Formats: sequence, structure tokens, C-alpha cells
Amino acid sequence: MPWFSQFGLTEAAIRQVLNDALARGADDADVYFEHLNSTSVALSDGKVNRASTNVDLGLGVRVVVGDSVGYAYTEDLSLASMREAAQVAAEIAAGGSPRPVAAITSRRMADRYPVTKPWEKVDMATRVGLVRSWEQMTFAADPRVKKVETMLADTQKHVLIVRPDGRMVYDYQPMTRAFVSVTAESHGKKESAMANIAQRQGIELYSDDQVQAMVKKAIDHTMILFEAGKPPAGEMTVVLGAGSSGILLHEAIGHGLEADFNRKNISIYADKIGQRIAPKGVTVVDDGTLPWARGSINTDDEANPAEKTVMIEDGILRSYLHDEISARHYKVAPTGSGRRESFRSPVLPRMRATYMENGSYSPEEIIASVQNGIYCSTFSNGQVQIGAGDFAFYVRHGYLIENGKLTRPIKDVNIIGNGPKVLETVQMVGNDLEIDIGGWTCGKDGQSVPVSQGMPTVKVEKLSVGGAA
Repeated sequence: MPWFSQFGLTEAAIRQVLNDALARGADDADVYFEHLNSTSVALSDGKVNRASTNVDLGLGVRVVVGDSVGYAYTEDLSLASMREAAQVAAEIAAGGSPRPVAAITSRRMADRYPVTKPWEKVDMATRVGLVRSWEQMTFAADPRVKKVETMLADTQKHVLIVRPDGRMVYDYQPMTRAFVSVTAESHGKKESAMANIAQRQGIELYSDDQVQAMVKKAIDHTMILFEAGKPPAGEMTVVLGAGSSGILLHEAIGHGLEADFNRKNISIYADKIGQRIAPKGVTVVDDGTLPWARGSINTDDEANPAEKTVMIEDGILRSYLHDEISARHYKVAPTGSGRRESFRSPVLPRMRATYMENGSYSPEEIIASVQNGIYCSTFSNGQVQIGAGDFAFYVRHGYLIENGKLTRPIKDVNIIGNGPKVLETVQMVGNDLEIDIGGWTCGKDGQSVPVSQGMPTVKVEKLSVGGAA
């Protein structure tokens, strides 16, 4: 607890707060302390047009009675204010016998995101120098580039979670994200695209190789749009490219495997545990243990260690993603998936890094197997109906597949389908799994948390493609 002691927090105070939370007979409770520092700087037209810093500090108290949750928070870490928050959260309890608090013991967790140089040791001048150098590098790469925007953001979050069974877990959670946005002009036409990277790292993430790759990606994605057109519309075979295609897996399938949607019978998967929901060879996991990944965590926000959770194994549904409440409901162990946006937010079962594991085919074999279809390279956004799994996604960039070869580039394409049916019609899974390192953020019930996602190249039998009539 050394980090939070600077704010006057003591073990005795924590015990008192937990005692207040449990005083009216709750089934469970936890206290969650958070201290966050964030900085961002953005550059456009050669000038720094945005720079900001933010500091946040507070406590969230959760009280659980059955499936119901009482929650309160405070930005004041005085004992009186913390006790008041605990007493408010405890109002959900109905006056049962108080539950005792066990002796508090600090638990060590894995360190999946060690930092070489913490962001608190990086001054603003260094940050400005980085975004300015990225701008200059981008302009120098191609004379068609007319406008460049660059941004660098970093966050350092310290959390402390304490539970009535005595578990006390501290975690330091760094994060950084950067992007380069390009607008280019060619023969009177303008096109724009961007590339970004995000990891739980310090300034060491921005090596020359990493930055050059980001700049090249932004330029390549922009320039290919000058050649791109619309594909024919209709149902056709779709090949999902490795990496960012994982957004479809995350949205159309992953949310449906979060346990609260199944406990409430919202998800189509609510009665499917142990059943086949995909062909053999399809294994989907949610993994909180990938080193430095944006979605990785050492501990979830209930003091449970992160793990690699196999949700679909060789086509069979094996597990949902569980927080403490859903784990008690299903009589299973939590999967380390209880997450919250901040101390102002209650815990929900959430994804961390969701991906499909490798299959046996090379991407070249998969493309060669398609007579007519499309290859999806870059996704922008989409909409999903959690219950049924119906989705519509926007493909920013891809290619036509004709006679087993990638031919004309395509852009601005909608693909429409149903997540469970897509799983059922996966025909080939590639051996080129890529975890995308973009700055993905997942929204649910008004809360946003950082996530990662990935895919190998995957062939789906057919999807509806919105193209040229």
C-alpha cells in the first residue's frame, strides 16, 4: 500500500470502510482505490493545438447482495467521506448479520507490463518533440501528403483493491497511445487515413522501427484509397485479414460470451455451454496475460489474477467471461474478467484481449481457395445487437478476390451478418495470428475500458456485402 499512503490511507481506515460496507449483512463487498495521471499532446499544421494533463483520485465501494449491487464513490479520501460512501453502498443490504473482515494480506501479482522509463519522468518538451518529428517524417515520405496530424497520450494508473477475505492487491497500470493521420491529394482528389499504436509501455514503445511502421501504415492506407472502388453488392465469400479483423470477433461474438448477458438470458449463447457452436479447428480465447498488450491486466478490478480463458475450444463452447457475481451464479471460478472504467463505476464482466487461435492454413492458401469474394484489411466501426448477434461493420479498405487472387482495392464497404452464423460458417483458419496493437476501446453500459483483439486470416462462407449496385 505504499503508493496510497501518501494520501493518508491506512490499513485501519480500509478495515473500517469494509466493516461499514458489510455492517448490514451483505454477501460480499470490495473497496477500490485509484490514482490516475494522464497527459496528451496533439499537433496539426506544424503547431501544438491541444495539450492537457489530468489527475484523478478516489475510492469506489461496492456492496453485493445476491445479484444486486449497491455502489458509491468519493473523490475525498478522508475517513469520514470514505465511511459515508460505504454506508451509502450498504443501503442495498436488508439488515442481516455483519460479516467480519479477515486480516488484510498483500498479494503479489504477475508483472506483465514492466516499464523502462515511466511517463512521470518524461517532460512535455520531449513529448512535443516526438509528435513534431512524426509529422516531419510523414511529410518527407510522400509528396502527395498535404496535411498531417499527430497525437501522443499517456496514462499512469495506480489501483488498490481490498476484499473482506483479506486480499489486498496493488497494481501500477501504464498506458500510451499515439496516432498519425494523413490527408493526401492526387489528381484533384483528396483521401485520408490514419494509423495508431497503443500498449502498456513507457516512452520506449516509440522506437524508430515502431514509429516508421506507424507512419508507413498511415501513408499506405491513404494512398491505396486513390485506386479503390466499390465491390459488387450481394452475398459472397469473405476473407477476414489477420489483425484488426478481430473487431468483428470482439463485437459480434465476444460480447455474447460475457456472463452477465447469459445470466440474464440476453445472449443467444445462454444455454449453449458444452455445445458445438463452431466447426472443429475454431478456438476463441480472451487473454489478460499478453505482455504489454493494451487489454492485458495483472489483476482484474476485483483482485482476481488475470488468466487466459478458453471460451470456444475446437468449436465447443466451454466458458463465459465471469466476474464474481456471475461466477457465484454459475458455481464456477471467476475468470479475472471483472473490470470497471474508474472508481466511479461498478464492476462488469468484460473482455481483455480477444482472439481466435491459429489454424493450419497459410493466408495464401485461403485466398487461393476463393473464386469470387472480398478480402477485408481494415475495419473502421460497426453496430451489433448483443442478444441475437446481428451486426453491420464498415470495412475501410480491402481487396476483391477474383480467381484466387487479390485484385482491385476496395473501400468504404459495409458487411452485414450474424455473429453465431459467421462462427458456424468458418471454412478455413489461417496460421498467421496477429494481435492488433491499435488503440481499441470497448464500451458497455456507459463504461469504456482498453482492450486488445486479433485474428489469423479466416475464410467465412458468405456474408452480405454492400457495394455497387
